[in-house]
Amino acid sequence: MPSPELTPPQSSLPEAASHFGAHVLTDAAARACDIKAATGGPPCAPSLPAPPAISVPGPAAIEAPTAEVPPPNADLERILRGPSGLGTAGLRLIVREEPPTPPPEPSAATAEGRPIPGLYHHPVPEPDPVRVEEVSRRIKSWAVDEVALYPEDWAEEFDGFSVGRYMVGCHPDAPTVDHLMVATRLMVAENAVDDCYCEDHGGSPDGLGERLLLAHTALDPLYTTQEYQPHWAKSLHEDAPRRAYRSAMEYFVQVASPSQTDRFRHDMARLHMGYLAEAAWAQTDHVPEVWEYLAMRQFNNFRPCPTITDTVGGYELPMDLHAQAAMQKVIALAGNATTIVNDLYSYTKELDAPGRHLNLPVVIAEREGLSDRDAYLKSVEVHNELMHDFESHAAALAADCPVPSAQRFLRGVAAWVDGNHHWHQTNTYRYSLPDFW
Repeated sequence: MPSPELTPPQSSLPEAASHFGAHVLTDAAARACDIKAATGGPPCAPSLPAPPAISVPGPAAIEAPTAEVPPPNADLERILRGPSGLGTAGLRLIVREEPPTPPPEPSAATAEGRPIPGLYHHPVPEPDPVRVEEVSRRIKSWAVDEVALYPEDWAEEFDGFSVGRYMVGCHPDAPTVDHLMVATRLMVAENAVDDCYCEDHGGSPDGLGERLLLAHTALDPLYTTQEYQPHWAKSLHEDAPRRAYRSAMEYFVQVASPSQTDRFRHDMARLHMGYLAEAAWAQTDHVPEVWEYLAMRQFNNFRPCPTITDTVGGYELPMDLHAQAAMQKVIALAGNATTIVNDLYSYTKELDAPGRHLNLPVVIAEREGLSDRDAYLKSVEVHNELMHDFESHAAALAADCPVPSAQRFLRGVAAWVDGNHHWHQTNTYRYSLPDFW
């Protein structure tokens, strides 16, 4: 079965980039020219190129209508999701490995599970089953044969995680299965670190800092003396999480640019810092204030996953644009909202686990004196506010920054947010909802 069509770029972009002044865009273009010159590429003028003219064969060559710029919420739908209708089928940045076919309409009848009542989200089509099957096959082969990630009795849990379905749903614009595998290996490696160092499979807050530091060197390599380098290199194979990090990162750097690689390392350091904050609370049996918990969740969250959406998509958001405060805010809000989704869907799973697991409903109930039900429903409201903030800021940024890679990156982050919810909703092997309605 062919994979769903790649979400095309917007056909008519806003003319001005008021928040991203011309100097920022010009600097980014000049830097690209410098890189080309340094690597022997053809010279170019230090200005942003206009979007290429796109020729669409056959009846689809009818000119796409020019849309007026609507209010911000409509901008998000128009710009992040791309145009539709006659004349837009050929407006895509790269060629997919399969012939494009229109994606099926979302259907509640075909999806397992049910969404949390009142939770703001966008239904999405089922991930392409052919890609899901292939990614699932490859990731299990990698986990078992390349990195010996888990013992035989963990196989059912690994299969139940449905990571292939997860990543295919979160990265609909990935040009090839190889690109999808870059994200899938990293996702599995991150979960191995979380499970084995922090939680279900032997994790503990005691000594966590040392374990995370040594594992982080599999992502951000140690440079030391010749005498001690072999000891570090050997350590990368000593446990499953480090083997997984080392291997997944080796695959990642083969397709990522230096700036994308450094960006990912930075976001993984953020993640590890969040792990340590949560571990410190566990060691003292401390329940943080709600705002403190949300601060921790801005670091211990899904951010490393959507931040590589351009690498998985086979393009690059320029470093200068990624570093802008407005883009950083959009990425942070996306990570925060998707992580509260995890808190809500994993609520009953964590209640059934030994010990006390901090999640947003538990913290609100404890700190604000609410019943379990009212705390859960308030957590839904917190998620919804974060989602609306994410969408409004993403819409404003899309309108202010008429650069194709930025437009596509924002679409990719929005697709990751939607795919993340869909996976949580439909993964009934792992999650079930509380009886609050």
